[in-house]
Amino acid sequence: AGIRQQPKDMPEEINRVLVDHISAQLFCCSDLAARNLAREGITNGVTVPGDVMYDLYLKMRHRFTPEETRTRFGLEKDAYIVATIHRDFNTDDPHALAAILDGLNCANKESDLEILLPLHPRTRKRIAEFDLENSLQHLRVVDPIGYLDLMSLTQHCAAVVTDSGGYQKEAYYAGKRAVVLMPDTGWRELVETGWNLLCGTDAEQIAHTITTALEATCHPENLFGEGNAGECILEALLA
Repeated sequence: AGIRQQPKDMPEEINRVLVDHISAQLFCCSDLAARNLAREGITNGVTVPGDVMYDLYLKMRHRFTPEETRTRFGLEKDAYIVATIHRDFNTDDPHALAAILDGLNCANKESDLEILLPLHPRTRKRIAEFDLENSLQHLRVVDPIGYLDLMSLTQHCAAVVTDSGGYQKEAYYAGKRAVVLMPDTGWRELVETGWNLLCGTDAEQIAHTITTALEATCHPENLFGEGNAGECILEALLA
């Protein structure tokens, strides 16, 4: 509850607001989400147990195999960036998609890091439709990968580039900075602390922002709880 993202007329944003305003109990991932609710006059029934995605990350962490997985993909530790692109506003606009691919190529050239791009079916289809296959020549394109492989690869990558709402948080859990290819994010905590970086669809800006993301900075701790959100929610529901 309490997650807010621009633009306000997005269907999922409208649904978030409506559901929050008719709910008796509201479980927030963070203090910022609770403050969002308070600004809308919602204070009763609000608790901040943390993020259940962090619960899952910690529970599954023993199954991550970063060394084996990156070796299987032919990658060196800290020598690659993981990129995911699937949002319609990035893939359905030929100019935006071309700029993103150009930005990734520029980052590859400037940083000498490999760009691993697990290609979403929507993105692959649009690349072919817009005749952008040549833009993939210097990227490590692979088929979509599952959660365990993605999390394993994230452990040893240098940074993440994504338009995924969930993956930008998972990158934070893994201690990796993310360049977020979205006009806004529901996870403002990660941007306001300077950990994650919002970026538009200008190729030069993307390459520059990736360079910034490779710089060391202090990792903000416990933005989304202690990893026991599910237990806290269950206790509240049974109380």
